[in-house]
Parts: sequence; C-alpha cells; structure tokens
Amino acid sequence: MDDISALLALADKMLWVTALVAAPVLIAALVVGLVVGVVQAATSVNEQTLTFVPKLAAIALVLVLLGSSMMMLVADFTQEIFAQIARTGQTEQSPP
Repeated sequence: MDDISALLALADKMLWVTALVAAPVLIAALVVGLVVGVVQAATSVNEQTLTFVPKLAAIALVLVLLGSSMMMLVADFTQEIFAQIARTGQTEQSPP
C-alpha cells in the first residue's frame, strides 16, 4: 500500500511540474495571440502569418528569461524520482 501512495504522490508532483514548466510559455503565447487578434480585428487585417512571428518572439523571450528555472524544476524532479527508485530498491533487497 505504501508503494501505491508513493507512486500517486510522484504522479501528482509530475503533473504540477509539467504545469509549472508549460504555463509560462502557454500564457505568453495566449497573451500575444489575443493582442494580435484584437489588433487584427481593429484594423481589419486578416493575415494568418502575422501572429506567428510575435508568438515566436514571445516564446523565445520567455524561454530565455525562465528557461533555467524551468530546467531546475525538471532536474529536481528527476533527482527526486531516482532517489525514490533507490529507496524502493533498498527496501525490497533488505536481508531476511
């Protein structure tokens, strides 16, 4: 039963880490898309490729500014997973 709860805790942490890593990029793309959409609607310019370059620039800026902290979150979570694997292996191989 303890293994199942540990697995569920890791799955919960995995979902949070995924959300924290993906959220800044997705929010930046959303905001830029909304701003460009409003500008296109106000000026009656309906060019599909117009939204690509600003979104690409915003995502690149977010990755430059927050990429290191995103990678630290992923690295910390990876270390936690490997530590959990090591602890599980040690408890299963304890002498009788």
